Amino acid sequence: MRKTLLAVLALGLGLGLGYLAFWPVPLTPQVYRPLQPPALTGEFETNDAMAALELIVLPEGAVGPEDLAVMPDGKVYTTDLAGKLYRIDGAAPQVIEDLGGRPLGLKAGPDGALYIADSYRGILRWTGPGSLETLVTEVEGAPLIYANQLDIARDGTIYFSNSSDRFDPETLGGTKPTSVMTIWEQSDSGYVARRLPDGRVEKIASGFVYTNGVALSQDEDFLLINETGRARVHKLWLTGDKAGEQELFLGNLPGYPDNLERQGDGTFWLAFASPRLPSEKLMPYPFLRKVIWRLGDLVRPAPVHRGMVIQFDESGNILRNLQDPTGRLGVTTSALEVGEQFYVMSLDGRGFGRGAVGDLPAMQ
Repeated sequence: MRKTLLAVLALGLGLGLGYLAFWPVPLTPQVYRPLQPPALTGEFETNDAMAALELIVLPEGAVGPEDLAVMPDGKVYTTDLAGKLYRIDGAAPQVIEDLGGRPLGLKAGPDGALYIADSYRGILRWTGPGSLETLVTEVEGAPLIYANQLDIARDGTIYFSNSSDRFDPETLGGTKPTSVMTIWEQSDSGYVARRLPDGRVEKIASGFVYTNGVALSQDEDFLLINETGRARVHKLWLTGDKAGEQELFLGNLPGYPDNLERQGDGTFWLAFASPRLPSEKLMPYPFLRKVIWRLGDLVRPAPVHRGMVIQFDESGNILRNLQDPTGRLGVTTSALEVGEQFYVMSLDGRGFGRGAVGDLPAMQ
């Protein structure tokens, strides 16, 4: 009996080890050796400046107001995980329309329309209830499977990010698990493209590990690009002698950058979805990362709820640093001043943060 029990245990152990070592997984981890993350000191000093923000809850248990857009008439809009569109500049969010899909980035265009980067459907345009139209579903002959954020030039050119050309969030459980998969794999299939006013679509930069926020400079001579999977921001020159050249703008950041918002005064707001994770220590070891993935959701890396947004200028100088160590807003994704109000948005929270611009700390 004892020999039989030992044999069964040995067989079970062998099967378990075989599963952890050889069971197929949907990702092919790439070797990556990240730099040691900077400490939360100096320009990134720990604080609780976001504690003063009021949590504005979405109605009917909705979650995930990822981004916001300010229209020419001053109305402010956001969307949720289920694809509903809200007007949020009043005391409480108001549902305007059920758009469907999973809208992420939002931006008002020079034509007064609302432009949407929908992670399931591509680049969309909305001018009022019942008006939703699709502008981009493929880029250079390949499907656009993970549109994330966008910005729009004065001539109507739409710049947008595609986070991954490998993993489709619509078929893999949504944007949050798909972002974790993309970053854990470290494949550089993300890119940035643009839709010109005549309707032509072209890639302008590629080779990113989870491309995210994009934002134009004040003079529209360069585009900033967030690379979430490598915790950095790039600058892509659009005009002048350097047109087409790319350079590092902000490197080795303390968190994973999500959306970028241009304030309109030559400064930008950047939100961190999470601080850098200790699991980065496994990035040089693809085999171990496969083993971790096989162990399931309980041990796979996941964003840490610790809010942080920064404001910086076109030279990369950090002007403000606002944090929420309690993480009450969930995964922070966007920040922007709108008139006298300051907003911080969330990927998975019940609502968003809002407070008075006058209560923000002074610029450094």
